Amino acid sequence: MFEPDSYEHDLLNRASLDHCVKCTICETQCPVAAVTPLFSGPKYVGPQAERFRHGASVDYSLDYCSSCGICTNVCPQGVHIAELNSVARAAMKKDHMPLRDQLISRTTFMGMAMTPVAPIANAVLKFKPARIAVEKVVGIHRDAAMPTAHTQTLVGWLRGRTAPKPGSRGKLIFFHGCAQNYFEVETGVKTIEVLEHLGFEVIVPKQGCCGLPLQSNGIFDTARVWVRKLVAQLREAPRDLPIISCSTSCGGMLKHEANEILGVKDADLLEVGGRMRDICEFLLEMYDNGELDTSDWLENELTVPYHAPCQLRGQNIGTPAVQLLELVPGITVVESGAYCCGIAGTYGLKKEKYEVAMKVGKPVFDKIVAVNEGIAACDSETCRWQIEQATSVPTVHPIAFIHQAMGLSKLPVTTGS
Repeated sequence: MFEPDSYEHDLLNRASLDHCVKCTICETQCPVAAVTPLFSGPKYVGPQAERFRHGASVDYSLDYCSSCGICTNVCPQGVHIAELNSVARAAMKKDHMPLRDQLISRTTFMGMAMTPVAPIANAVLKFKPARIAVEKVVGIHRDAAMPTAHTQTLVGWLRGRTAPKPGSRGKLIFFHGCAQNYFEVETGVKTIEVLEHLGFEVIVPKQGCCGLPLQSNGIFDTARVWVRKLVAQLREAPRDLPIISCSTSCGGMLKHEANEILGVKDADLLEVGGRMRDICEFLLEMYDNGELDTSDWLENELTVPYHAPCQLRGQNIGTPAVQLLELVPGITVVESGAYCCGIAGTYGLKKEKYEVAMKVGKPVFDKIVAVNEGIAACDSETCRWQIEQATSVPTVHPIAFIHQAMGLSKLPVTTGS
């Protein structure tokens, strides 16, 4: 049995192997196996193959696993299939990590490079000859969804504004993640403004990347370093406060993935993860506790197609955004009913996986095109980029509708996030 590093495979994941009864439920629910023969399926490359892995005896179709986590979620026996697959893929790629995977895993560096030259960067990303060249040299598909750079970061916005007076409801910590700081600034701004409108003082400590893109690409050693650094940064703020995130992927990384996949067992990570709340999860908890008054929310007669991303499903918190959006007078939410949009973080960017990703996402795209009235909603930034690229339907974080309902922005909801 080969190991990716000194941590060895998570003993809990390994122990779950014996619970597999080969029922094939994970196989039938896997969105990748359903659209391509290039992936042997989660059971085959996971619990079945795990018992026989010895150095060279590797099924390289494992690299077509998108790490969506659906197999683990649907397994009736509690086998940690996705976790086993992720650890095995990291071991498989350790000695021959593609440069492309190294580059797209460093979101912070990409944001820092693109922000000072945002107009030029955006123009280049839309220039077809340039994208074709990047595809041939680096291996990022010419049609893959790309983020939009902004001339101002979220941190820059915070520094430049006049902060409101401290609210009466106490303090919160905001974890913005790389995307909200560089590419989805408006989403971060609206989240902060909603929390401040509700009477909270929002603390935004210095923070780096959570390491999820590195983990997803099998670069475990660096991912562990980054997530530990981030945890230390978040713990520099008061340690008894809730931590709110509007990035389901980054929040999920701190809640469970760094522990369950990277094997980071630090008490500090578990403490920070225990305080982490998705923004919609947090607001819905407030409503359920009678602490969120919606009586003065503005009406918005609109049908909103909504897709729950894989990273949200993996947190086992349901779909709080749906219930929250339905509190807005006039809004009708239509769920996609599909497991995955295909992007899976950086998976759908890769030249060899782009077509697979688009086939996986087709049910999502078809539903959104069929029912949208000019806009769609999704909690994950990369999923929003994927959906918007595939459907041409502007796609925003659900917090945009709450921001509008509170009278903090005008009708209709517009993109820009």
